[in-house]
Amino acid sequence: MKYTQIKNEIILASKSKVRREILEKNNIKCVVLNSNIDEDPIKESLTKEGASPEVISKNLAEIKATKVSRANENRLVLGADSVIDLDNTVISKPTNRTEALKILMKLNGKKHHLISSVSICKNGSMIWNHTDKAELTMKNFTENELREYLKNITDEKLYAYNVYQIEGEGRNLFANIEGDENTIMGLPIKKIKEYLKNYE
Repeated sequence: MKYTQIKNEIILASKSKVRREILEKNNIKCVVLNSNIDEDPIKESLTKEGASPEVISKNLAEIKATKVSRANENRLVLGADSVIDLDNTVISKPTNRTEALKILMKLNGKKHHLISSVSICKNGSMIWNHTDKAELTMKNFTENELREYLKNITDEKLYAYNVYQIEGEGRNLFANIEGDENTIMGLPIKKIKEYLKNYE
């Protein structure tokens, strides 16, 4: 998990192509080193302890960044995590299309939050973190309409965007969206840029 540093380059502890693209569009050089963290047991444990979706998102982002940071001395490592919060319950990413349909049916006609957390670590310690939240209200759809929506979404996009691709077809699912589009896509980039600009 080690990598030879290129000047001003950060390590992205995430396999998300979307997050990498957001960094690159904002002229932040990065290399991807996936943390390979199994998120489900961590989510289950934190949920049993009564942790809020926001706390779960923050913890996962920090765990991912810390793990990769320990193996890469003196490097800035960025970890990120996004969760859907429906009535203070975490809705996990789907692993198949049946689960994706169930998630969309749960969100159908309801207001929910998309929480995105980022953590930057150096030498195994967190040096900065930030959490942002967007509020989305989904329109009312029939089950058949949602099935049709899913038919038009590729597997890659379906699993990468937490069941809705907000800058594409997914926008049509919502009656109202309040919040930053990059946050919804998984990376509150404005705050990251502010931090990196001031980092010495």
